[in-house]
Amino acid sequence: MRHVSGGHPVFKAITTLEGPDAIMETRFTILADAPALHKALGAVTAALGASALPVGLKHLINLRVSQINGCVFCIGKHSDEALRDGDRADRVAALPNWADSSLFTPDERAALAWAEALTRSESGRVDDLLSELGRHFSREQIAALTMAVATINAWNRVGIAQFRDAVPAAA
Repeated sequence: MRHVSGGHPVFKAITTLEGPDAIMETRFTILADAPALHKALGAVTAALGASALPVGLKHLINLRVSQINGCVFCIGKHSDEALRDGDRADRVAALPNWADSSLFTPDERAALAWAEALTRSESGRVDDLLSELGRHFSREQIAALTMAVATINAWNRVGIAQFRDAVPAAA
């Protein structure tokens, strides 16, 4: 995707992200309008990149949380990243129904259940899900997974605020 600048009577600048199939217009950008805050959230994301969580699992978490939150930009970004880094298209396509699919490992299923519960603020499920996570992950990994869920939820809110819904690209 590439950025294209434009004007808008309400906003200082409108940026458009163009991909092969869609154009996304932004209302504003955190990067341009609050760069220190963007950098801080980016630093958390970078720290998570260096965590003990498997890369593929991070992609699944980022994509599933983005699907729940309806962040069109993030869904596209994390789908592309998962496929680029070797996940299979059938697994990416099955992710919204992971609980009914045999394509996901027990580790992934525990992490996805955790991500969904935290994203949906289902506090009544936390103790049981934490117990299940403990069968698959270290305490450090559980902490990193929790921060990964919190961080992608933050990025999703930023994406939803910044980006208008995608529209088909002009041919």
